[in-house]
Formats: sequence, structure tokens, C-alpha cells
Amino acid sequence: MLKRDDMLHALDELLAPQTYRDYCPNGLQVEGREQIRRVVTGVTACQALLDAAVIEEADAVLVHHGYFWKNEDARVRGMKKQRLQTLLRHDLNLFAYHLPLDCHPRLGNNAELGRRLGLTVTGPLGDDGIGLVGRLPEPMTALEFARLVEDVVGREALHIGETGDEIETVAWCTGAAQGFIEQAQAQGVDAYLSGEISEPTVHFARETGIHYFAAGHHATERYGVQAVGQWLADTFGIEHVFIDIDNPV
Repeated sequence: MLKRDDMLHALDELLAPQTYRDYCPNGLQVEGREQIRRVVTGVTACQALLDAAVIEEADAVLVHHGYFWKNEDARVRGMKKQRLQTLLRHDLNLFAYHLPLDCHPRLGNNAELGRRLGLTVTGPLGDDGIGLVGRLPEPMTALEFARLVEDVVGREALHIGETGDEIETVAWCTGAAQGFIEQAQAQGVDAYLSGEISEPTVHFARETGIHYFAAGHHATERYGVQAVGQWLADTFGIEHVFIDIDNPV
């Protein structure tokens, strides 16, 4: 067993949320029972994940996308009411870490995705430390890299660029970070990888020559929360179950 407050302290020590200016509160968002035996992890605290956590008889849910975002309607009604009602009725703790879970140098979304792609980190993407820059073990064509990404995340990546071009240096930032493509291009890398794509991203990639790969917001952000959940299990001897509620975006 792990006490709720001890889990919060351990996660805050690990992820250091106080160092980020985030769009939501990080940490314990909804308080549940005091003793934690089993934690369920997932990308987003959607209703399907909460229902699965109840079936798993979890004591806590740990996610990357929680609640109470800036500019969100504060009224508790509809979908928000149902989600909170599920948590409160079943005395479930909800822990959520957004940017801290993206940026952890060993267990974060970016670090984990880079490791799975075989990229060697050579530096940060920008001054905020959210994204990373790295190098492949050996050059490959853009088509080969697209297939590597597909093998890792389990879905086809949308690629902007010529498939036969050689790629060796890559910048990446998971989720909705397509806007960082300008920082990637300024770094002089061959390609930039993120989760989503916007209409201007296509033109920027075409007109500057940088390759862009959009591999899915959800798909690219599955790994950090799994790594942190396993860290909790290994460190404190609690049970950890990752549940992937698929999302095509």
C-alpha cells in the first residue's frame, strides 16, 4: 500500500511541476481514498478510462490529460459532471501531469518516444526544454523513417516531404506541438516529428525543406505515463495497469 499523500509527494519530487507554467493544475486533481494499492494509467481521463479503472478496482488514476484547463467552462454539468461523479462515487484519486510529463528527461513523453525510435538526444529543441533534438544511428530515407515511426506508434504517420530524401537529424515534441516546427527548422535538422498537423505546417515544411511527420497526438503521448506508472510500481511495490483508450487523433 502507498498513502495518497505519499504518492503525490513522490510524483511532485519526480516531475517537478512547480518549474512549469502550465495550462492546468498538475498533481492531485480529485481526491479519493487514502490508501493506494493499484494505479491505472492512461493518456486522458476520459469516461472510458474511468470506467475501466473502476472495473480494474483501481485506487488511483494517473493521466497526462486531466481536467480544469485554463479558459475551460467551470460549471459542473454534462460530461464533466459524469466524469467527476464517477471519480467521487468510487472514491478514486485522479493525478494528472501535463508539461511535467512531457519534459522529464528520462521518463517523459519525449524521452520515451525518442528512446523507442532509437534516437540519441543531442540537445533541447528550445529554451523551455519541452522538445528534443537528436540523431539516428545511421541515415535513412524519409520513407524508411516513416515506417519506423509507424512500427513504434502503431499507426501511419502523415509525412510532408520527398520520400527519397535522406534523414539523419530529427527534432521532436509529442502532442499538439506542430507549431515548434519553426524552432526545429532553425536548428537545422532534417526532420521534425510531432503528434498533430495544422494547415500552415504543410506550407512551412514545403517551403523550407524540412520534413514533417505527424504521428498522432494520442499515439505519441502514450509512453511517459506508462513509464511513470511503472516507476511507481517498482519504487513502492504497488500494482500498475496501463489502459490504452484508442484515439485516432
